[in-house]
Amino acid sequence: MAKNKDSFGRTLFIVVGLCLVCSIFVSTAAVLLRPTQQENKLLDKQKYILEAANLVDTKAANVTKADILATYNKYVEARVVNLKTGEFVEGVDGNTFDQEKAARDPKTSSKPEHDIASIKRVPDQAVVYLVRDDAGALKTVILPVKGYGLWSTMFAFLALEPDLNTIQGLVYYDFTGSGETPGLGGEVQNPKWKALWHGKKLFDEQGKLAISVTKNPAVAASVHGVDALSGATLTSNGVQHSLTFWLGKEGFASFIEKARNGGLS
Repeated sequence: MAKNKDSFGRTLFIVVGLCLVCSIFVSTAAVLLRPTQQENKLLDKQKYILEAANLVDTKAANVTKADILATYNKYVEARVVNLKTGEFVEGVDGNTFDQEKAARDPKTSSKPEHDIASIKRVPDQAVVYLVRDDAGALKTVILPVKGYGLWSTMFAFLALEPDLNTIQGLVYYDFTGSGETPGLGGEVQNPKWKALWHGKKLFDEQGKLAISVTKNPAVAASVHGVDALSGATLTSNGVQHSLTFWLGKEGFASFIEKARNGGLS
């Protein structure tokens, strides 16, 4: 009697074989594509840094990869800062330093005492971006900030004048997790809301952090106030908490103080 070619064992063997072959293809593709993915991720970050510095219109259709790389390399210097001392860390490339990886490693990070932004761990070192003009004069200082919004962690670049008090812009570029609700939390990327930040002041005359995302019209109209997002209270709170944390003593406060006392000259 001929053997049953459609036996369970034969079917199982074929299924397992196909799964093995597919897994090999997927794993190989992932390995081969990883450098390209990392390159694209870095390029995307550089694009938003340039947007924060008002050097590139990220919505323009004619902006090419070459344009982004050339502009970034010409005007932007990425430096690593020790958050406790506020001093630059020599010998570390700011363009390749992985701040998020450092934050995940207990050896290079710590749990914040007052985690108002729900970041879980703060790295010992962080990257700042110094933007210069054609003459080499400092034009913009960009600080990376992050914090939890409505559904996810929101990442942004805070662009400041050399006085490290006057805001040039706040650009949100990434949402980790499920993302903020379009039309609500996603409004942090709305050009009209982003424009409200330009010219606002972080600190009052006594040097106390005073920037406020608020529903109070009188405060919002002041030099220290920005209108809260309509219908997105939790996301607005997330923006406020992010700034409060990263501009505080567990964030960039030491760097800001040192820089304002001539540390960038």
